[in-house]
Formats: sequence, structure tokens, C-alpha cells
Amino acid sequence: MWRRGLRAGNGVATVFLRNFSRKRAPNLRKINPKVPPQEAAEIAESLYHVIKQHGPLTLPNTWNLAKEANVSGLNSKTHMKLMLKWMRGRNMLKQFCHHVGSSKKFLLSALPEETQINQANNSLEVKIKMEKPQVKGKSLP
Repeated sequence: MWRRGLRAGNGVATVFLRNFSRKRAPNLRKINPKVPPQEAAEIAESLYHVIKQHGPLTLPNTWNLAKEANVSGLNSKTHMKLMLKWMRGRNMLKQFCHHVGSSKKFLLSALPEETQINQANNSLEVKIKMEKPQVKGKSLP
């Protein structure tokens, strides 16, 4: 009877299975860049300029161009990948997939500055809306 309900049910069971059988998306904001925040911001800015200048790039091309541009602070290609993931978590970069035959090619592109500013403003507005003013220890509705 349970099986029959899963196949031809009202949809509640199928929605439940569909939502809870998927993996959660990784939280990219919690990635540790392995360097102090100021240095991470400098590295991120220089990587952003490299990617913005040369258009959508693959990881190997990004590494080669970063070496040519003498991006200071990058220790290795693995560290660069970690920094790129950190930048994606802060909505500085966008990663998209380009199918080539039966294989995939992942490309990194820079988001326009207007998009970054709008996203930062939207997140600030959400924080402001979520905070409730308090009067003498009591919150207002």
C-alpha cells in the first residue's frame, strides 16, 4: 500500500522524495582562503582583473595568465582554485559549463560591477528588514 501511494499518490510523497534525495548545495561563503582577509581581497582583485581582461577562462588558462600577470600571494594552483571558489561565494565570479561532445568544460567569467553592487545592496536590505526594532526590551510587530 505504501508503494502504491508513492507511485500514484497526491504528489506529497513524490515532492518529499524529490527534495530530500538531493544533496544540498555547498555553502561557498564558509570557504577559508588560507590567508588574512586583506591579502585575500588583494589576490581576489588581481584575479578578477585577469579574468575580466581575458574573458571566460578555464582553470589551466587562468593559472597561466595569473603567473604571467605576477599575481602576488598565490602559492600554488590549488591555492588559486581555493581563491576562485571563495570569490564565487562572494558573487565576484560566475562559473558555467560548456559541453564539448561528451565532455564538459567549466569556464569562469567576471560579473559586471553593477551586478555586484546590486547584490550587495539587496543583501543589506534583507538584513535591515530582518532586524526588528526593540522598545524597552520588547520587540514591535
